[in-house]
Amino acid sequence: MYESTIAFTLDTICPWTYLAKKRLDEALHRVRATDASSKVNFTIVYYPYQLYPEATQEGEPKYEWYKKSKYGDSEEKMQMYTTLMTAYGASAGIAYKFGGTVANTLQAHRVIQFFQEEVGAEVADKLINSLYHQYFEEERHPSSDETLLAACVEAGIPEAEAKKVILDKDEGLRDTKMKIQEQASNGVDSVPFVVFEGKRRDITIQGANEVEDYVKALEKIVKESS
Repeated sequence: MYESTIAFTLDTICPWTYLAKKRLDEALHRVRATDASSKVNFTIVYYPYQLYPEATQEGEPKYEWYKKSKYGDSEEKMQMYTTLMTAYGASAGIAYKFGGTVANTLQAHRVIQFFQEEVGAEVADKLINSLYHQYFEEERHPSSDETLLAACVEAGIPEAEAKKVILDKDEGLRDTKMKIQEQASNGVDSVPFVVFEGKRRDITIQGANEVEDYVKALEKIVKESS
């Protein structure tokens, strides 16, 4: 069986990346339900990216920040954005909310990367799902100790072990920063950025594409694996 790694570069405060992950998960579900599951084993590996590295850990109100930085302080344009994202989210089972705090995500990435390396891809996947859900659907802070601990526990990580890693802010920090720099060096300047590793060639998809686009990419990897 061919082992294919899907490199998924993300930021946990990017709504398009949350949407892309939901759509990719659905695509994987569809493909794994076919005989492809006997030919290729797909594993997602997550890579960190910061859309707003200058953001503070304390953060600022998300709605006002978006309206000012993205839409020229226009309430009309902001309403158009929230209407659009609400519709996109609903199609993927996401109930986007637009309150809460936008803040620095470095600590969230550090915790994701640490447990991805120490425990594995499945736990990292659950951790990321929780972080997205908390931030976008429960309006929680993206990288507070409380948010990170809740995500770790939801992912099945023992609370004591999670607390130790979360509270040691330097644990894995250097490696995480290096990975962020590596992504930039590899030409990643926006997220989501997804690379499907193939036996003959890799397939890259940028942006939140449709489920069918991810299915086609997965099927190509399967077809070319033999």
